[in-house]
This record gives sequence, C-alpha cells and structure tokens, in this order.
Amino acid sequence: MILTVTLNTALDLTYTVPALAPHTAHRVTEVAERPGGKGVNVARVLAALGHEAVVTGFAGGPTGAVLRDLLAPLPVRDALVPSSDATRRTVTVVDTATGDATRFSEPGPVVTPGEWAAFVGTYQELLSGAEAVALCGSLPRGIHVGAYGELVRRARRAGVPVLLDTSGEPLRRGIAARPDLVKPNADELAALTGSREPLRAARDARRRGAHAVVASLGPDGLLAVTPDGTWSAAPPAPVAGNPTGAGDSAVAGLLSALVEGVPWPGRLARAAALATATVYAPVAGEFDAARYGELLDVVTVTEEATAA
Repeated sequence: MILTVTLNTALDLTYTVPALAPHTAHRVTEVAERPGGKGVNVARVLAALGHEAVVTGFAGGPTGAVLRDLLAPLPVRDALVPSSDATRRTVTVVDTATGDATRFSEPGPVVTPGEWAAFVGTYQELLSGAEAVALCGSLPRGIHVGAYGELVRRARRAGVPVLLDTSGEPLRRGIAARPDLVKPNADELAALTGSREPLRAARDARRRGAHAVVASLGPDGLLAVTPDGTWSAAPPAPVAGNPTGAGDSAVAGLLSALVEGVPWPGRLARAAALATATVYAPVAGEFDAARYGELLDVVTVTEEATAA
C-alpha cells in the first residue's frame, strides 16, 4: 500500500471555455468536478498504475462531503479525517484556443488542535501498512508550519520511505527532517535555495537534508540528484494542454517505481512520461494511457556529470 497525505484537500472544478479574455463574460462549454488536492491526484494515478493507494488528510463541510462522495467510487481507500471547517474549492479555467490553464485556489479550512491530533493518530496507524508515503501540497490554516517535518520524522522512525512535495517554509522545515525524496518545481527550488540554476539548486537542497531531489522543470522535464547519480529526463518535444496535475503524476511515477525496485533512470522515465501524458488529459489526477505507453519508449534519460 502507498499512502498519500493531502492536508489541504480540495473540490476541484474545471471550466473549459473557447477563449479566456479578461473583463468579459464567458460561456463555459464543459464542467468537470472531482476530488482534488495534490495527494488525491497522486493516489488516483497510483491506482491507475495498479497500486493500492490510501488517501488521508482532512475533509469537512458541504464541499468535503461532495469530495468524499466523488472519491467513493474510485479505486482508492478513503482515510480522510473530518474537520469542522469546510474543505476548499479550486477552479481551473482551460482556454481551448491556446491550451493554457488559469487556476484559482481558495484558502483551506482552519484545523483545530484536536483535529490535528486525530489526524496524527490516523497517520501513525496507516504507516504500519505502508510501503511508501507522499506528503503533498499546502498546509491548511491552524496547522503549524513544521507539520511536514513532524510527519517526515514519524515515517522515518517507522522505516517507511517518504516523499515531500510542498513549497515555501513548510518545504524548508520539512527538508531539514531528512525526507528520502523531495520533488519541487523550478520556482519552489529557487525559493528554497536562492539559485535559479537547477543543478546547483538541487545539490543545495540535498545538502539541506533531502536524500534525493527530483526537480520538475516544466517542458524541460525532470532533473534528479541522488546518492546513486544525477540524471535528466525529458519528452521528445513540449506538448500543449492542461498542465494541472502533471507534477502529481510525476510523484506517482516516482513512488510506484520506488516500491517496485526500479533503478533511477527507469523511475525518471516513468515519471516524465506520466507527467507529459497528464498534459493530454482534461483534468488533474488522470493521464492519457495510450500516450503514456508511447512516451515511455521515447523519453530521453541522460546521466549528468556528478562533480559538485
């Protein structure tokens, strides 16, 4: 079983419009509603890859109830903890003329100390059956900024490999707890290290505590700095579409390959192929399976120089 943690779950709405123009009215041609949040997206992709996936975090209020109703028929296990405050919503507007996506995210609920304690108890129990755990996304209000550091340490004490995918101060505090893997994007990595040069920044992130770093570089693919070597992985050409959730699919690729014992080059090829196949899908948490199969054979994985 692979455990995914989404402390700030969301009810995701995706609107499709012919063209997005500021200061005008828009007629929406398609609406998609689904359970969201980074770890929920990761779990859905893991399930599609044939892995048992469990989602935990918080869900509350009417939006939380809808989220859980939408989660129920999916092949993932719901271990969400109730919160008294309502789960947030996100709205993504996809412009079909350009393929661009614009996203609006509400603030998360206010989590009480009692709710946090209940979650920690659930998390600790789930760790006992986990092969790996992913800690994903932003923190809702009311949770201390060092929360991910605490969860990383609990996973390490349980002997469960832990991946951290967050940003800002939660990433800074979490990386100090020495997660097995962090997966920032280029902006998050630069904010953490102060460097815009990806290889230098990824090496800096390892020195800060991460055992391995895989950086998402958008259309340039992925860069991995690990104890076993340094590699980059990229699809043959950039693709147009909705990139929302591509990073989450990369996390699912990395975790699934980890528990299967796939070496690093294969992990990166899978992660890059899944991320690119997700751009072809209409909503996050899904990927184009046919494209994924094609991309696995054409993703280029290159070993980089290892000198610091």
